[in-house]
Amino acid sequence: MAIPCRCPLGTVNLARPNDETVISGPWPWVTQSSLSIVLPAYNEELNIEGAIDEACEVAAAAAPAWEVIVVDDGSRDSTAQRVARVSKRQPRVHLISFAENQGYGSALRAGFHAARGDLIFYTDSDRQFDLSELRYFLPVMDRTDVAIGFRVYRYDPVLRCLLSWVYNRLVSAVFRARVRDVDCSFKLFRREVLEAIDLETHDFFIDTEMVAKVRKWNFRILQKGVKHYPRRAGESSVRASHIPRTLLVVAQMWLRMYLPVLVGRRERIEPVCPRRLAGQDIVRQQTPTLGLAQNQGLPVEPREAHGGE
Repeated sequence: MAIPCRCPLGTVNLARPNDETVISGPWPWVTQSSLSIVLPAYNEELNIEGAIDEACEVAAAAAPAWEVIVVDDGSRDSTAQRVARVSKRQPRVHLISFAENQGYGSALRAGFHAARGDLIFYTDSDRQFDLSELRYFLPVMDRTDVAIGFRVYRYDPVLRCLLSWVYNRLVSAVFRARVRDVDCSFKLFRREVLEAIDLETHDFFIDTEMVAKVRKWNFRILQKGVKHYPRRAGESSVRASHIPRTLLVVAQMWLRMYLPVLVGRRERIEPVCPRRLAGQDIVRQQTPTLGLAQNQGLPVEPREAHGGE
């Protein structure tokens, strides 16, 4: 049973000069930057239309140019069909559909690849967050590179909250990333950050990879507490069986990132564009009005379906 449990890290002071800083206080809700919202979805037929409607409402109020990209990760239900139906009445909603399940990380990477906004935000499609809280994040992007949410109260089973607390401590220690809630799917990036960190993960570890690489390459991070709600419908695809593999992947990632430094090898640090979606069968729904900046009168170029290199 899901009950609210306060984030155990909530009492830790994370503010440090030139490092991760916690956002506090009210902020205005307007940005002049273009905004892309990426919604990964897997078997979310009961939630997806509401999630899209909420994303469109928030984006339209927050930015003069915006788009919503839904990535259907090979759902076995009618998720893709429902997104396609919504996109017919709302041309700013775009669908990327995988023929087969590729994993959460693959879905996010495909969405990031397709996004054309100056700012790129992602959250899950299960509607456990209040997207209107994006208004606290957008105005600070002129002084940070990444804004990360953390769940103050989590409506998840107690065991899952405890495991999450342990995992956050582990990631903080291993990657020296003082982030309260690594796996909180409420993150806002400047576009150039995602192009620089060269994401590779195909599964749920992608949140950890993002945080580790953002910290490794000294991008600026701000954090803000966000509300968390029980699932309205459906069930989570995260399982306890993922834990052992996640720990293995943490170790592998650390070795890839830090072993060359330890053995004295010269490390390549210049940004690399993350355009690798190898081995994925992706079908992109094309619509005649795919313009992110449609209301700014900018030219629109249709985006082709993205396949592996």
